[in-house]
Amino acid sequence: MDLRQEPVDHVLDQVEQRLGTALVRTGVVCKRRTVGVRTDRSSWVRVERRPWVRAREQGWGGVEAAVVLAGVAMPRWFGSVTWQDPHDRAIWQADETSLLPGQPVGGAVVAADPELPDTWWRSLNASLDALAAQWTARVATPDTEQITQKLIDDTIGAAFPEVQDTRVERWCPAHADLNWANVTGPGEFCMFDWEDWGMAPYGLDSASLYAASLAVPALADRVRTERQADLESRDGTVMQLFVLAKIVGPYTDPEDPRAGPARREAVQLIRALQSG
Repeated sequence: MDLRQEPVDHVLDQVEQRLGTALVRTGVVCKRRTVGVRTDRSSWVRVERRPWVRAREQGWGGVEAAVVLAGVAMPRWFGSVTWQDPHDRAIWQADETSLLPGQPVGGAVVAADPELPDTWWRSLNASLDALAAQWTARVATPDTEQITQKLIDDTIGAAFPEVQDTRVERWCPAHADLNWANVTGPGEFCMFDWEDWGMAPYGLDSASLYAASLAVPALADRVRTERQADLESRDGTVMQLFVLAKIVGPYTDPEDPRAGPARREAVQLIRALQSG
């Protein structure tokens, strides 16, 4: 189900009843699997639809678990409600949080340099470093799929069959959906949409943000400079190939403006991995 194409008024009715608040329905933001809307008490509600099979695999607890992460810039969480919809074999969860401190930097992929100030980059670095230093029992689900060594091997192998060794050595907490649509700027930095966070290979978040920037060389260079330690590590190299494989693999969009830069970047990464 794509919530951008489906009526959601019945879902919003449930949210109002269960959270005891009115929703400002003139500003509803619909994405593929989530709906976001402001409340009449100056908070934000994010509603996610999760198929039963995925809920059984990982359960819930993403947003409320994320709030215990010290030193990470994110919205404050106030509460959640969850309910079943037996008619379409899905579970819905609504999380109420504080409002974001600003607008998202852009879409998942940007076409122009947002010209973020140094203070923004310092906050990004502090948050990613603090996140990676912690621990959780959750497993990250980038693109809704639980990340495993087999998934990494299969994803990279489908796009770059010449790469033989894609083992990962270090795992740490990651946002797992870090792109320009899930961070605010150019003012205050804040990471949001935490439903996929969990343990992941070291460097996944930095690799994801770098890949999202490839259509803007200056921005990609800045990400590489700021996250150099992540991206130049062996695990970070593997994670770059993992996210690049999703851009240039057999089932991806050939019109993606990142495709050309991604292929060129992959050649250098494969050479570095094989020589290292």
